Order: sequence, then structure tokens, then C-alpha cells
Amino acid sequence: MPFTVRLSRVALGYRGGATLHTATSGVVAGLDELRLVLRHDGALAGLGASRVNIAYLTGIDPEQLVAEAIALCATIDWRSAPDAWVAAAENATAPVRMLVEMAARDAAARRAGVSLARQLGGTPAVSTPTNQTLFWCDEPTLRTRVENFVARGFTDLKLRVGIGPVAEDLHRLALVREIAGPDATLSVDANGTWSREQTLAFLSSARPQRLAYCEQPLPANDRAGLIELARATPTPVMLDESLDGPAAIAWLVASRAAPLAHLKLAKLGGLDRLVAAGRALQAAGIGVMVGQMNEGTPSTLAAAHAALALAAPWRELYGADGLVHDPAGLPAYAGGVLALPQGAGLGLADHSDDGPTLWETTT
Repeated sequence: MPFTVRLSRVALGYRGGATLHTATSGVVAGLDELRLVLRHDGALAGLGASRVNIAYLTGIDPEQLVAEAIALCATIDWRSAPDAWVAAAENATAPVRMLVEMAARDAAARRAGVSLARQLGGTPAVSTPTNQTLFWCDEPTLRTRVENFVARGFTDLKLRVGIGPVAEDLHRLALVREIAGPDATLSVDANGTWSREQTLAFLSSARPQRLAYCEQPLPANDRAGLIELARATPTPVMLDESLDGPAAIAWLVASRAAPLAHLKLAKLGGLDRLVAAGRALQAAGIGVMVGQMNEGTPSTLAAAHAALALAAPWRELYGADGLVHDPAGLPAYAGGVLALPQGAGLGLADHSDDGPTLWETTT
């Protein structure tokens, strides 16, 4: 029976032409993703995914990632066990390793007939709570987005800040609180664009809004400033861009520089590395958020299974919400949760052959 491995590239967009806009990304019109689809006798046998238009995070040009993925796929012995695929990708850049490692974990879980969460050491679930993010936009659009999220049962909201003046961010935050109500959980993410002085001024003025946390207020490399800031404010500081690999995780475990950490597959390079990092941080008393880039269905579900494995109290899994189309299908978001398909591995039944084939083999 034939075993086929196909690497393709898909373009994904959001309903209504919605764009992503943060202080570091600028305006992003859509998602550019690689998909690694494994089939055994025609049936889906494994699936990996990775977004490539994230140079604002990785510093790597999308075409460089595509070329690396094609070259790596051509070197792997796909007749070997999934662990061997991961070993072959060990020195790949994080997004490319993520692609192969996800496919390997999904394939192994499918062969064992268990969910990815179970394979990672967690407890499966039919759904998981998630926050939603409020990207930079004008005030009427912001109001509409908050109203829509609340109407759909999503009241854990993160506001992107750091693009306009601090006073404008404070105004926008107060507007979100007014619309979302007193019981909503609110946070902000500056994507490393503030100074210590700006951060302290903002957090002091924002106390009436009762922020759950302030994410990455200072530049990623300002470790001394982050330690000082975390000690100076009662608002919990969450690190994201600072945690760009195993060495950064080890630094946070040793220093306990901040009380919260945001982990993503695209930064760490795979489910195995993310779960290992999460467990090390939790053992050090640091709270973990499992999140993602804005990504399609497979990566969103992979992050959700990792969150279940870690029993992470903070979860940012909104990335596939509002997509127009995904070759893997669209997950359901309602009532503040993401519904999880219940098959083995990622739970997905199939993946259409959308997008041009970049590389393919049959064994």
C-alpha cells in the first residue's frame, strides 16, 4: 500500500478582508503556510504545518524557509519511524522543525490510536477555552470587534498596544473595559515596543482596568529591564518575544525574571520542545500560556493539544477563528471555547490538496 508525502503551500485569509496589525508585524493581509501531508493508501496518516510569513518574529525570509523545508523533506527516510524524521530535522530552523515534528507526532499518535494530547502526556478534551486578541484598528472597528467577541461568549481579551501614544492606548483599554464589562479578563501586549518609563506610566494609569497581565512591554533583549520592571509593578509581566529558544527558557527558569511565559511552536520549533519548556517553567513556579502565531487549523489544534498536555492556565488559540477557508477544515469557536475534533492525533479527518505542490514522494 503506497505511502505518500506531499509538501504544499497554502494562502489563508480572514473573513471581510480583516488584517493583522501589531507593533512589530505591521499590517499583515493573510497567512502563508507550508503543509506537510502524509497519506497511507490514500487516507490521512499525518499532518504538519508552519507559517512562513513571520519574518517580523524570526528574521527569516519566507522563501528561505520554503527552500529549507523542500531540501529537508528530500533528505528524510519517510519509511523510517516518526522519531527518525524528528531527528533528521533537529538542526532545522524553528518553523521548519515545527513542520516536520508536528507531522511526526500526529503520525505516531494516529498509529497508536490516541489523541495528540494523550500522546504528549495530557488528558484529552472536547474543547478548550481561549482568549481573543484585539489587533490595532480604528475606534469604531475596535468597538465592533469587542461587541462581537462578547456576543459570542469570549470575554478573555488581549489588546494590542504600543503603536500609538500611551494616552491613546489607555483610552482604547478603557473603551474595551466599558464594552466587555467588569467581569471580563483584560490584558495588553506591547510586543516589546515600550520603554520602562512608558510601561510604568501605562500600568499605573491602567490600574482601574484590572489587567490580568502585561505581555512583553520591553524589547526582548532588555533582560535587566524586564527583571527590574517585573519587580516594580504589581501587574504580572508575561514574556513572549524574549523566549525565542531553549537558551532563553533556561535563562527564565534560572532567573525567574517574570512570573508568566508565553510559549509558541513557531518560536521553539516543535511540540516536544514546547512541552519540555512548559514543564521546566512550571517546575520553577512560572505560569505558562500556550499560544500561537495567527495560524491555520493544524497549528491551532497542535497548540491546543500542547495546552492540554501542560494543563496551561492561559491559552491563546484564536488563530484559526474567522478564516475563510482551510484545507484541513475550520474548527468551531463559540461560548469562549475552541471545539476540538475527536479523532486520533490532531483529530482531523482529512486535508485537501489545496495549494501548489512543492515536493512529493511515494514509497
